[in-house]
Order: sequence, then C-alpha cells, then structure tokens
Amino acid sequence: MEQSIQGGGRRKFIKATAALTTAFTGISLFPQNVFSMDTTPADNINIIGPKEGFSPHIGTLVSMMNWMRKTILQPVQNMTMEQLDYLHDPKSNTIGAMLLHLAATEKYYQLNTFEGMKWGSWNESIKKQWDVPMNLGDESRKQLKGKNLNHYLTILNEVRERSIAEFKKRDDAWLLKADATWGWGPTNNYCKWFHVVEHESNHNGQIKWIKSRLPEARAGE
Repeated sequence: MEQSIQGGGRRKFIKATAALTTAFTGISLFPQNVFSMDTTPADNINIIGPKEGFSPHIGTLVSMMNWMRKTILQPVQNMTMEQLDYLHDPKSNTIGAMLLHLAATEKYYQLNTFEGMKWGSWNESIKKQWDVPMNLGDESRKQLKGKNLNHYLTILNEVRERSIAEFKKRDDAWLLKADATWGWGPTNNYCKWFHVVEHESNHNGQIKWIKSRLPEARAGE
C-alpha cells in the first residue's frame, strides 16, 4: 500500500501555514507578536516543524526526534559507570543497557525502512551486535556493563547520524508509504519512526525512575 504527496505539496504546506499565521495575527484578543516566529532560529530545539534540508513532514519528524533525544540525555549527564550499571532488582534493566536498547531499536528500524528488510531478516553479524541490547533481559544484565557514559553516547550518536543522513535522501512520499505486511496492520514509515520517538519517551520514564532509586538518591529521602 502506498500513499503519496501530490506535486507541489511543499508549496501547499507553506501556503497553508502562512494563511493560518495570518488568521491568528488578525485576532484582536492576542498581541500579534505572540504568534510571530520571524525572530526564532529555525534550529531552535523547541520549534517542531519543517527543517531546512528535509521535506516538510520528514523535517517535522526529525525535530520531534531531536527534542526527545535531548530529553533522554538530560537525566544521564555526568553519570558514573557504577550508576549506569546499577541494577535495582534481578528483573530490572540498567540505565546503560536501556541507552543501548534505544540505539538498537533505531538501528533495526533503519534496516527495515531504509533498506527494505523484513523485520528480523538481517544477518547474524548484525544480530550478534544488536540483539542483546534490543531484547534486554538476562543476557543484557550479564553483558551490558562496565562502560562509561561516553561509550553509550557515542553509539547513540553514530546511529542517529545514519538516520539523519538517510532522511535527507528521502521525501514525504516515502515517509507516507505504507507497509501492508507489518505486524500491526498496514503501517507507514511515518508511524514506524514516530514509534521510535514514543519508544524513547517510554524509556525516559524508566531511566528517571531507576535514577531516583540509586543508593545515593535514596540516601537523601
């Protein structure tokens, strides 16, 4: 199944946005400068919407991914190896393992959406590198430890750079293209990558909870 943007979609998007802004600024109940974005840098992290270098919808997706990634990284700043390896109970995951899990998830969605690979069909070398952080559980508790924060941040950054480079090669027609074989039912690339964003949001809550359970954090209760 495919959905596509008609020709001139970008022009229509910009015109529609301009018309909406004009309508808002004509409302006398609000100062005009409340809605004005003329002086706001386009790369401001809090501006969700089209970005230079990407098609309109892909740019909006990238701006959401950037915002969520910043939110994920804030609570782990300056964490020590011991904190990253902290295991709250025998069935929980460490913060370090969850960071790698986010990278693994993004990697597998790259393979599926950029390379058109059926989920799980990648070769054994890829599975050997990424299956443990992807699946978490007992193996991750055994293997994913003893690394400093820079190790995790480097991997997250390398994976994200690949996503950004690939997004720049594609357009909104690709983003809206649907996969009729997906396990959830027909699902387009936009939904798949939105899932990558909300998946990080889910683990953001877990990371913050684990951080609040660190021995030094509990000592102050």
